[in-house]
Amino acid sequence: MKLKTMLTVLIAVLCLMTFLPGAAVWASSSPDMPSVSSWELRWEQADRVTTLPDQADAAGEWQTVQARDGWTGSPEGVESAWVRMTLPMLQNNWAALFPKVYGQDITVYLDGEVLFHTTRDIGYDLNRVLISLKKEASGETLYLHMQGNTERLGLDSGFEFGNYQNLVRAYANEDLIDMIIGFAYIFVAFVMLVCSVFLVRQQLKMWLSLCFIILPIGGLMIGYSPYPYTFYGQHGSLFQMLFDTSLNVFLPALIIFFEQLFGRGHRNIITYFRRFLIVYSSLVLATMVVYYTFDVSIYKLYMFVSVTMMGYVMIALFLLIIIMLIRELWNRNVDSIIIASGLAVFSVVSIGELALFYSSSQTYQLSWWKWGLIAFVLSLIVVLGRRIAYQHKLIVSYSRDLEIYNSEIQRSEKMEIISQLAASVAHEVRNPLQVTRGLLQILGEKNNNGSRSSTVSEENYYQLAIDELDRASVIITDFLTFAKPQMEQIVELNLAEEFKHVEGIIVPLANLQGGKLEVNMPRSLRIMGNSSKLKQAIINLIKNSIEALEGSGIVRVWAYEEREHVVIHIADSGNGMDEQMLARLGEPYFSNKSKGTGLGLMVTFRIIELMKGTITFKSELGVGTEAMIRFPAARYMQTNAKVI
Repeated sequence: MKLKTMLTVLIAVLCLMTFLPGAAVWASSSPDMPSVSSWELRWEQADRVTTLPDQADAAGEWQTVQARDGWTGSPEGVESAWVRMTLPMLQNNWAALFPKVYGQDITVYLDGEVLFHTTRDIGYDLNRVLISLKKEASGETLYLHMQGNTERLGLDSGFEFGNYQNLVRAYANEDLIDMIIGFAYIFVAFVMLVCSVFLVRQQLKMWLSLCFIILPIGGLMIGYSPYPYTFYGQHGSLFQMLFDTSLNVFLPALIIFFEQLFGRGHRNIITYFRRFLIVYSSLVLATMVVYYTFDVSIYKLYMFVSVTMMGYVMIALFLLIIIMLIRELWNRNVDSIIIASGLAVFSVVSIGELALFYSSSQTYQLSWWKWGLIAFVLSLIVVLGRRIAYQHKLIVSYSRDLEIYNSEIQRSEKMEIISQLAASVAHEVRNPLQVTRGLLQILGEKNNNGSRSSTVSEENYYQLAIDELDRASVIITDFLTFAKPQMEQIVELNLAEEFKHVEGIIVPLANLQGGKLEVNMPRSLRIMGNSSKLKQAIINLIKNSIEALEGSGIVRVWAYEEREHVVIHIADSGNGMDEQMLARLGEPYFSNKSKGTGLGLMVTFRIIELMKGTITFKSELGVGTEAMIRFPAARYMQTNAKVI
């Protein structure tokens, strides 16, 4: 119950963060909003860098760019760029919002004054710029200066002018959903870590494995989002390290989970790729530590191993996952289908976005991958829930089997003790009983013939003693049957013939008790066994059913063949038994009859067992009891004997 609750909470949290209201959307421009149709761009080589707008105007070499196109790819050797545009007609309390400005050093000038400036010492070059404008600035020239050593430099399309309050709201809300989702993943992982203390060892491994997949996903969300770099730029290096660390933990964790789920793959390809990925991720993390800690000038090396090479490694990983999923889907395993669905969504989305990222000179902003990750995580949670439920089912099944096994051991020990006791005592006790019976019978006859003064009560005493000795003899016979149950002759038996004999013996008893016996036995049913022993077992069962009627009632006997077995049913309409009594059937000296010993049913069980059969009971108080006996069919036994 606890596991179901925990899994339900996890799925609810992830679904909630998927459909969170108020997702950031840029404020749409009204038709009457002012806009800029084009602007001018100037590239600067390293030896021709200018720092002021007047210097840039004097240097010339400006080129016109359509506003709807934007320009973010820098030519070879370029380290800085200028953008200038003529402001449209403005109103009071207006602003300009530039959602995608690429560079590590960004400065905005208007009328010779600096309106905005930011500097970053990390490789994250995406900036969001919001500047407040006055009505008097209408028609003036706005300058943006961008400088950096990344491959992306310039201004992308999508900037707009409008009411300052509206643009501030859009500026603050943009990418906020990334932070909410990221922290939600971290919260879910934290909850899973806390809940792991309540899990058993068999469930803990997969639970923690999923936990350490979800945890770095939250770090990826936060570290990739422009939000923390926009509002907490002074800690940009920490967010960059968070992203790189999370990515290099997530990928090995993903391949490890994949290996546990589907195995080593064809020719151990998954295992080899897992080892490579662990070594590669360790190399990237070591390079990151050197770059951020010792301030060593290895920026290009770090970007190559953590960005360029990482992209190709991720594409190879996702392609490998897709190929393995196709193979697993062929096996039609339910868990494989579920995990394949989530991984397929994530892999296809990731490959598509990486292709767009590299084909757009790395200016494409990856966004859909986070929704692919949600689909993937949900599939993992579903599979984990199924695995935990399956393990719980196995534990319950093993416990039940262990209980049955222990009961069988106890029963076998009891039977062994009784066998030893019967073998050692039966013969010694039976002989003096027979002698005593004979003497009592002689004394009774002599007393009746020689002394006319003998009373009726004395005759009854003699007869009662003889009856009790006969009863003791029957018990001894049952002991001997149980102690030496070997079948003297194993032959093919026609059940119709055997039950015909049994019916002739038992019908008078049924009539005497006021009951009725109905036998429906097809003539085609044959089993291997001993005729006398089979009759003894069947008579014991039918006799018990007749005695359970306690007057009028019916005992039905029928049989049929099912899956290479012959099944015999003996059902009565007697008082029935409860579960406790059913569980004790076959135990020595347990009986629900006033003078019963339980040995007869115990012997019946042993005979059926020796004939390779099984017996089960169904009973309900006030309804009746049904015994079901299963014997291997004769032709099946003979076929196995020939094979052996």
